[in-house]
Amino acid sequence: MPRIAGINIPDNKRVEIGLTYVYGVGPTNALEVLNKAKISGNPKFSELTVDQIDVIRNIVEKEMTVEGDLRQVVSQNIRRLKEIGSFKGNRHAKNLPVRGQRTKTNARTKRGKKVTVGSGRKKSADKT
Repeated sequence: MPRIAGINIPDNKRVEIGLTYVYGVGPTNALEVLNKAKISGNPKFSELTVDQIDVIRNIVEKEMTVEGDLRQVVSQNIRRLKEIGSFKGNRHAKNLPVRGQRTKTNARTKRGKKVTVGSGRKKSADKT
């Protein structure tokens, strides 16, 4: 099981997919890493040699901002937006969607599950 940027990647995964396990490496960046490492085709990690894995590891860790460093940069950017009082910063602070989505309906994942109260009328089947 190769370890890249502190993440264990399963041997049975294709290299292009396995690299996306690393925070900050998506499908496009994974293809770029493979091109820089001069790995052709779409092999599994188990088919790579130790030298090829070392080349991939060096490219990801040295040339890209990934994992802890990237998470730190993102949190600093959000903190800066909050401090300067921008609209996006206020939305982050209130735990609401930031990028213009509607919130009258939807936005449940961001806002959490809310219980709504009915109209207050009794149902017709109830006795008075």
